[in-house]
Amino acid sequence: MKTTKRDFIRFLGAMMVAATGAPALVGSASVSAGSAHPVGSPGARRRTYLIRNGAVITVDRATGVLPRADVLVRNGVIEKIGRGLSTSGAEVIDATDRIVMPGFVNSHYHMWSALGRSFTALDGGFSYYPAKIATSGLYTPEDFYNSVLLGCAELANGGTTTVHNWSHNTRSPAHADAELRAHQHSLLRARYSYGHVDKLSVDEVNRYEDLARVRREWFGERSPFDGLVHLGLNLRGPQQSTDVVFHEEMKFAKAIGLPVAIHAPQEAPNNVDAVDYERRGYLGPDFMIAHYVPASAADLGAMARTKTPLSFATHSELRLSSTGDARAALFAMRSAGLTISLSSDATSIAPPDMFEAMRFTWNLGVPWAGTPSERSKAVSVPEVIEMATINGAVAMGLGDVTGSITEGKRADIILVRTQDLNMGPIGNIETAIVQSGSAANVDTVMVDGRIVKRNGRLEAYDTRDIMRRARQSADRIRIAAGETLKF
Repeated sequence: MKTTKRDFIRFLGAMMVAATGAPALVGSASVSAGSAHPVGSPGARRRTYLIRNGAVITVDRATGVLPRADVLVRNGVIEKIGRGLSTSGAEVIDATDRIVMPGFVNSHYHMWSALGRSFTALDGGFSYYPAKIATSGLYTPEDFYNSVLLGCAELANGGTTTVHNWSHNTRSPAHADAELRAHQHSLLRARYSYGHVDKLSVDEVNRYEDLARVRREWFGERSPFDGLVHLGLNLRGPQQSTDVVFHEEMKFAKAIGLPVAIHAPQEAPNNVDAVDYERRGYLGPDFMIAHYVPASAADLGAMARTKTPLSFATHSELRLSSTGDARAALFAMRSAGLTISLSSDATSIAPPDMFEAMRFTWNLGVPWAGTPSERSKAVSVPEVIEMATINGAVAMGLGDVTGSITEGKRADIILVRTQDLNMGPIGNIETAIVQSGSAANVDTVMVDGRIVKRNGRLEAYDTRDIMRRARQSADRIRIAAGETLKF
């Protein structure tokens, strides 16, 4: 007997009920704290650590790469870097045959849809935008929690310690609370950029009616984040709203003093005008632009003068941009002197894997004969490491906090094994990270002086429960959108 698509949907629903003992949640805002350790719990304590005998990529230009060094961490701070360090009461972490480096910074990740990584169909060219449109309204607050915590666990596993959660489908106060609760439980450093409801009319001003409550309850004096998460705003920009609406929303953003992030178009026409934004006083270190592949030389000059950061989602620029060559855009951005950070955009476009992002960007960064880049230097291995660490920290206003192994900064540190089959034997330390490294080689991850991964195993997350909950959410959403997605 032939199995139809409808039969399969019924079967999938029955399997969900059998696995959970009850029908899938449809509208519940209740979320569990059992999948990770909240800040301050016994599983998330800071201790004094002496990371001994590692090869250290500091990403600090004054210090460089140390073939053999120790790093002393106390109260979440990098206290000392050097040889032969010792201190009483420290837990020693043997970093022999390990590369020690700062945790990665992902400057642009739509985490509400992390569990939708496989929602795009293989046939008919059904890709990111149609999948997002078909599913964005189906996510409950529970789904948001499950998705963001899944994303955080994957990031931590791969050595990312700081993420910009670019929330561009903030459907209700309960949805915002669910995302923030996931961040509370994740232990990662983050910016949460409060956004709009997906598919909001282009001529409707986003009033951010719940923002004051979110700011008070989650980021006020009683914030549960212990300083790890800060608040920002995601504006649609002229790509997804009219110019009038964008300028009205910018007026609001400037008045409340939160950092702003906008998408620039990845396709023609280029309706983001950085030169005009410089005149209006929008640009600056607290105004991040993602993509901006079609930016003119004048636009890039305006960004460089004002130290406006750019998030370059390498996979996305190649997959979604129809304005020309992403390689040419990368060289133009670099030539203009922009602070270029790396990001993953959305899981249905690329994995939030900073090893892959570095490797892909390094391979992309080769000058082309007969183009404006032909006399440029190729993008180097140290450059892409900076893009994945300190540049992302600077882009998020955290350059004095994280992004390098520097005395006085917070201890966001990863250890990468060098004796795994895909890594050894080691020649150049930085080259090994970019050309060979993967999440599977990440041995230890420390965020703000707390260990979340040790000996290759996530300690701060119940990965089985996270996957069970994410699968339940994803299955329910796929069933609800099945006829549209044509999976």
